[in-house]
Amino acid sequence: MAGLDVIPESDRKGKPSDLFMPWFAANISVLGISWGSWILGFGLSLGQAVVVSVVGVALSFLVCGLIAIAGKRGSAPTLVLSRAAFGFNGNRISAAISWILTVGWETFLAIMAVQATATVMGALGFTNHVVAQIIALILVVVLAAGSGILGFEAIMKVQTWITWATAALTIVYLVLVAPTIDFAVLSSRPSAPMTAVLGAGCMLLVGFGFGWINAAADYSRYLPRAASTKGVVGWTTVGAALPTVILVFFGILLVGSADESLSEAIGGDPIGALTTLLPTWFLIPFALVAILGLIGGIVMDIYSSGLSLLATGVPVSRPVATAIDGTIMTVGTIVVVFFADSFLTPFTAFLTTLGVVIAAWGGVMLADIALRRNDYDEPSLFTPSGRYGSVNWGAVASLIVGSLVGWGLVVNASASWLSWQGYLLGPLGGRDGDWAGANIGILLAMVVGFVGYWVTSVGRVRAQEKLPSRTYAEGADEDEQ
Repeated sequence: MAGLDVIPESDRKGKPSDLFMPWFAANISVLGISWGSWILGFGLSLGQAVVVSVVGVALSFLVCGLIAIAGKRGSAPTLVLSRAAFGFNGNRISAAISWILTVGWETFLAIMAVQATATVMGALGFTNHVVAQIIALILVVVLAAGSGILGFEAIMKVQTWITWATAALTIVYLVLVAPTIDFAVLSSRPSAPMTAVLGAGCMLLVGFGFGWINAAADYSRYLPRAASTKGVVGWTTVGAALPTVILVFFGILLVGSADESLSEAIGGDPIGALTTLLPTWFLIPFALVAILGLIGGIVMDIYSSGLSLLATGVPVSRPVATAIDGTIMTVGTIVVVFFADSFLTPFTAFLTTLGVVIAAWGGVMLADIALRRNDYDEPSLFTPSGRYGSVNWGAVASLIVGSLVGWGLVVNASASWLSWQGYLLGPLGGRDGDWAGANIGILLAMVVGFVGYWVTSVGRVRAQEKLPSRTYAEGADEDEQ
């Protein structure tokens, strides 16, 4: 698989429908079922939960589909293409955001893997839960670190088999627990106010599609330039959203039918809690594949986070970058597993806080893609002296202002260290008002990023596209001078 380099025209092949399978496989995860519990935690009725899940998931991945357009226009990874918007050196901000995002996700995947392993050990008769967590932590860290020995290609092959095994066993899981669904209980759920619906929808945005937008063009860059733009958007969106919507919908039915104990258990152990509903004969194979799937995700995130850290300009080698990320992941896992009251509190704090920033960044990228009428000048993506320049301060300012506006309109009431957020909620009732839980700052951050970039950079983009195309030799010669 290619790295940060441009895919040669001779190697670009396929059709937009080829995007369906990688996006579909990447989003078949048992974690989707747990989201049913978190959505219902906003107090939604069955109808509200279903509608907001479909709309929220679809919109989140639609953003991925739109950013994927850049891939077929530029043949390079998303974090290289974003240099056109931010400038060669200004794009180090994008790399930093991507690094924080991937390190955060690999940490939470490790947390889930440790908790699920400890829960399964308990179900199999291991009574000391703390010792089980310690053993699970050691196993997860060793397996995640040891997987690097296999090499990237081997990891990809193993991950593919794990993904499809997870899909098959998840279907069996759905069949086994389906009898517990009680539509009478589900239909009796009262409706929630619109602010709660918005809050659930915003959580879905940052929990799914917005977590992918820093890599949204990485698959589409292998397609020919003549590939259908609508097809790229459509197949990316459908491929990612279809399995996610199905799993979230089933989670709503399952958790909404159960008593509060299941929902509370999922809040502390998203994967392990789901295994408690299984017969013993199916517990081990299901848990094994689900946990290995989480570890596979950790390995992929460590690979990506290492590249992102290097792209920020930090002067370290690839192994050192990976070691730094692995250390942060381990420390973060220990803090949450052994010292946090629940998984859900730090998870939602992470999603909303970083979700604001990635939403603003996505707004800048969407505006840049919409403004550009021509394909990217690929050699200019690899030099600060190219048509995209060193730093686009309009993009940087749009990102910063979007983030500040967004943080002012979200709250994390259960995370005291984030009590500074919500400083713009005064006219809407304050941090304790009805609008505090709507988290509209996430949506507004994207709007501000989009509008800000459009206003500050439309002239810049038009001027860039009038410049002659460069060659890689020209860029190399100028950088050496």
